[in-house]
Amino acid sequence: MKVKGVARLDRRTKSLISRVCRGEIAILDHEDIDQVACDALIQAGVRGVVNVKASITGKYYNPGPLHLCDAGICLLDRVGPKVMETVRDGEIVEISGNTLMKNGRPVCQGIIVTKAEVLEKLKEARTCLSDHVDAFILNTIEHAKQERSIILRDISFPRIRTKIAKKHVLVVARGRGYYDDLRAIRPYIDEMRPVVIAVDGAADTLLRLGIAPHIIIGDMDSASDRALKHGSELLVHVYPNGESPGRDRLKQLGLEAVECQAPGISEDLALLLAYEKGAELIVIVGGHSSVEDFLDKGRKGMASTFLVRMKVGSVLIDAKGISKLYRNAHGKDVAKVALAGLIPLSTSVAASQIIRQFLRLIIMQLKLATWPV
Repeated sequence: MKVKGVARLDRRTKSLISRVCRGEIAILDHEDIDQVACDALIQAGVRGVVNVKASITGKYYNPGPLHLCDAGICLLDRVGPKVMETVRDGEIVEISGNTLMKNGRPVCQGIIVTKAEVLEKLKEARTCLSDHVDAFILNTIEHAKQERSIILRDISFPRIRTKIAKKHVLVVARGRGYYDDLRAIRPYIDEMRPVVIAVDGAADTLLRLGIAPHIIIGDMDSASDRALKHGSELLVHVYPNGESPGRDRLKQLGLEAVECQAPGISEDLALLLAYEKGAELIVIVGGHSSVEDFLDKGRKGMASTFLVRMKVGSVLIDAKGISKLYRNAHGKDVAKVALAGLIPLSTSVAASQIIRQFLRLIIMQLKLATWPV
């Protein structure tokens, strides 16, 4: 197998994804590449991926590399750190067998990852899943004790220009399947015109779809300069220890922003902001809600996510998996499923504003029977 293209390299996968283009070869340093990163590389249209480390180790269930193989993307693993010093961004390189070439000369060698090998690693990870889940639960309980202030007291949010009270709010994070789910609820976005909050790099995806986020929240390490300069209100996530990676970057770009100090991840902060500012309904796309999500990202402590969802749950709808529902169903089937679900709820609709909003969302999504996904 021979794959030739422009080299795009970065030790931070988030930064790399925002710059890589169709037909290029991504060179990264990322053990156990998570599914979100792999899907982003596929969407970018890369021809090959060269990894300093192992893209899948079998330590936990990580289906991302399987997606790369299914997409026909050449994956050259474990080439070693030398490649980051030998190859410069923008140079032409070629993957030839298990060797990375530049100017006809070998730069480094690695291992071509096959689908069969990835499946074997995934099988191995499945056998160890229960141990990982046990460790995850214990770790989460410990972090929950430290971060319970998210529920017990309110975070001091800064004043923002965007009006949220009594409005629908769409929070978009780059979780697994977020791109397809975002496209799937496009009729809801067009009809309800919710306040759109992008979590960091999700802002670029929204702009590509013609949706301008009202607010961008995060540590600003994966959103492109173009997205940050688009005119959205910027809220920088400051960690409990006072660190703020995004502060210096925005200062260099000459952009104004407000800051908010809070534990957890930026997705949690976005949900809390919408809730505390009085959102009538919060719809989240790309949120992290399952153990697989957390393990896939290699996060050992996700207590804040559980606590936040407990707090905002009364007005929260998770759009995860909606695209699969409508992709695999015909219009009449979708209508039958929706109507069957409405019958037992009909008696309580008058008493519950949240249920009314949820049913309204379902009705709008029925349009997807004829909307291309």
